Amino acid sequence: MLEFLNNIDVGLFVFLNKINSPLWDQIMWWISGKKEWVPLYLFLIGLIIYKYRWKAILAIFCMAILITLSDQISVHWFKNVFQRFRPSHNPDLKDIIHLVNNKHGGRFGFVSSHAANTFAAATYISLLFKKKYFSWVLFSWATVVSYSRIYLGLHYPGDILFGALLGYILGIAIFRCFNFIMRKWDEYKLKNA
Repeated sequence: MLEFLNNIDVGLFVFLNKINSPLWDQIMWWISGKKEWVPLYLFLIGLIIYKYRWKAILAIFCMAILITLSDQISVHWFKNVFQRFRPSHNPDLKDIIHLVNNKHGGRFGFVSSHAANTFAAATYISLLFKKKYFSWVLFSWATVVSYSRIYLGLHYPGDILFGALLGYILGIAIFRCFNFIMRKWDEYKLKNA
């Protein structure tokens, strides 16, 4: 069964990775970058501060914990445990894979840290704001960033899917922690008013 699922994952990867062009190479390279998204992150932090005022300190602190957890869990609990080679390190794919700027990434790719981190952020921020259109934009952003990893030859679709699931679960968990702390704070204020 695992071999069957792996064959589907590899086949889907090869199909998606072959859909490329020089223009899209540059676009996907940019989308997959980290520094390129700093303005978006600053904008989102600004929105959190605007909506939550002083409570934004806790909301942003929780988001920092979330991204740290997402990143570290995706590496130490998944990549280092499962040790599934990235497509770019799979000797069976070396002659057919489309790599951009000859970037191979680290040896292991299950699960995608990009997918885990972006879906964690999208989930958490969506829950903070509870606006349908805003959530749609955030999850679209997370999906495009995650897809760029397949395009660049660095992850299988399964790496992306399970990374996104990990991020989604962590986003919900940290949001619940944020809510719990806020409830306890409000109760404390009422008692001592």
